[in-house]
Amino acid sequence: MIHTLTLNPAIDRELTISHLELDTVLRAKNVSIDYGGKGINVSRVLLALGVPSVATGFLGGNNGRFLQDGLNALGISTDFVWLEQETRINTSIMAEQDGHYIKVNENGPSISIEDQQKMFSKISELAKKNDWWVLAGNLPPGVPQDFYSSILKLLNQHQVNAILDTSGEALRAGLRESPFLAKPNAEEAGVLTAMPTETLPQLKAAANSMRAMGAQNVVISLGKQGALLQTQDGTWLAHAPAIEQKNPIGAGDSMIGGIVYALQRSPDLKEALAWGAACGAATASLPGTQVGSSERINQFLQDIHLDEI
Repeated sequence: MIHTLTLNPAIDRELTISHLELDTVLRAKNVSIDYGGKGINVSRVLLALGVPSVATGFLGGNNGRFLQDGLNALGISTDFVWLEQETRINTSIMAEQDGHYIKVNENGPSISIEDQQKMFSKISELAKKNDWWVLAGNLPPGVPQDFYSSILKLLNQHQVNAILDTSGEALRAGLRESPFLAKPNAEEAGVLTAMPTETLPQLKAAANSMRAMGAQNVVISLGKQGALLQTQDGTWLAHAPAIEQKNPIGAGDSMIGGIVYALQRSPDLKEALAWGAACGAATASLPGTQVGSSERINQFLQDIHLDEI
């Protein structure tokens, strides 16, 4: 089984207007609502690929019930820890004429120590030997920077395979518990290692530094350039297929979806990298918050090739 953990999910609300104006009443031409959070995005990609997953994390209030009902309606199983506070809403206002936008993200509820302990109990209840867990996203208010590290320690006790996708001190602390795979983007890898990440040799060195910090394997997502994989056996670059990019937001989450999809079928990390690159490209080629379909992903998979660095 694959579990995805999103500690600070959100309802994403997007309003489309003709153009931005200040100090006046604007009328939306279109309103779209989606279920946000990096782990939730991974579950959506897995659903497109026909693989079940269980989405967990913290939810609260009417917003939380709306989000859970929406995921269940899509066909995604859920098992959340419930809070008294409301799950956050993130609001975007997009202007059609010039492409400008305003995006306001709420901080989300502050997680008490009691609720943090409930999460550890939930994970201990759900975790089974040889399962895959994806830990993705930033930490919510009230949660210490070593929270992912504590979760990884617990998952290691259950002999679970874990993929970690976060940044900053939360990533640094998490690497100490030796996740199976860490997946920063180039900027996040550079901040973490205090190393430049502009060229392939620099990226290779940054990935090697992250493995020295504890990661068993590292994938660094590179947007249009594809993704770099480093294991104990070597370093490879997956070249992204040429696409007309519509919206890169969520492409990194889709990449993780493709990677974990492949890994739960086969331990071949290079094959998993190819699936990840195909899923990322499929999502980036679509407008809005759509994720790539199975047909589109398989189409892009044929165009992925890997070079050893």
